[in-house]
Amino acid sequence: MAPSMCISLNDTSDVTDFVIKQGHGVKGLSEMGIKSLPEQYIQPLEERQMTKIEPQESIPVIDMAKWDDTQVANSICDAAEKWGFFQVVNHGVPLQVLDNVKKATYDFFGLPAEEKIKYSKENSSSNNVRFGTSFTPHAEKALEWKDYLSLFYVSEDEAAALWPSVCKDEILEYMKSSKLLINHLLQVLMKRLNVNEIDETKQSLLTGSVRTNINYYPICPNPELTVGVGRHSDVSTLTVLLQDNVGGLYVRGNEGQDSWIHVPPIDGAIVINIGDALQIMSNGRYRSVEHRVTANGSSNRISVPIFVNPRPQDTIGPLPEALANGEKPIYKQVLYSDYVKHFFRKAHDGKNTVDFAKI
Repeated sequence: MAPSMCISLNDTSDVTDFVIKQGHGVKGLSEMGIKSLPEQYIQPLEERQMTKIEPQESIPVIDMAKWDDTQVANSICDAAEKWGFFQVVNHGVPLQVLDNVKKATYDFFGLPAEEKIKYSKENSSSNNVRFGTSFTPHAEKALEWKDYLSLFYVSEDEAAALWPSVCKDEILEYMKSSKLLINHLLQVLMKRLNVNEIDETKQSLLTGSVRTNINYYPICPNPELTVGVGRHSDVSTLTVLLQDNVGGLYVRGNEGQDSWIHVPPIDGAIVINIGDALQIMSNGRYRSVEHRVTANGSSNRISVPIFVNPRPQDTIGPLPEALANGEKPIYKQVLYSDYVKHFFRKAHDGKNTVDFAKI
């Protein structure tokens, strides 16, 4: 239901209060039927323009039906090296599970503001459950047109106690159903780095912590003036992304600085991308690629990424096996929690985060 409050769109503090402090998010602004974008959402021209869009077919779509096929394994590793992004079909995650989590995402964002605000930074009973808007509003010169709920998984018991009841079961099921896919992808990717077996220590380093976000990108009155998500790369090992059929995800192409590739929605597909942690561990062999989301003037969009990460207390750096043939390390050893803090203390800024780990 659309908020009926009167706010002055010309008053920055009024808009901030409505969107952030009262918990309406940008969804609330959108549902008021505003005709023009509030000033604090207008992005600099260079952040919203994409001058060169490459053909859609550039991002590989990999059929996982024959998991153990060498050709499938090679396709996965080649995509990770060349593009950093690929889509998978016949991935083993039941389509009903994907449909359920999409519906649960709409159910959560359909809650009244006074319900959602219970999970905000100021009100949430745990740092592991966070409802918010944009990326890091306190550090951004211009805000992003997105609301989100972020859920850091600790245990079934904590999720049962603290996650919103309207979506927790569906998100947990999506996470559980994706585990086999995640482990298979990592086995394949590790093998090309000369890691023939993922022992307990490596498993913990690669997948020791998991965060799932549900994202809501409402209809925007001036989509050409803002972004859904600004240019960034993920800090994860792997990101497993479910997107709906609206589209709007773009990844940096290989044809020069300002080329972008749309990742077209494919029914039942899951998008996989390499994160900074795996780029660092592979000593740059696998690419964590810059990506962004455009705002949309005619449709609401949702997405559900699972971020598979090292644990905060882990130290990440090039794996010894990745340097076995005499390659020089291009990244130093860094505490993962320091790397993540560096990412979250600033606005989205393309690929600059990874420089934190460069030698």
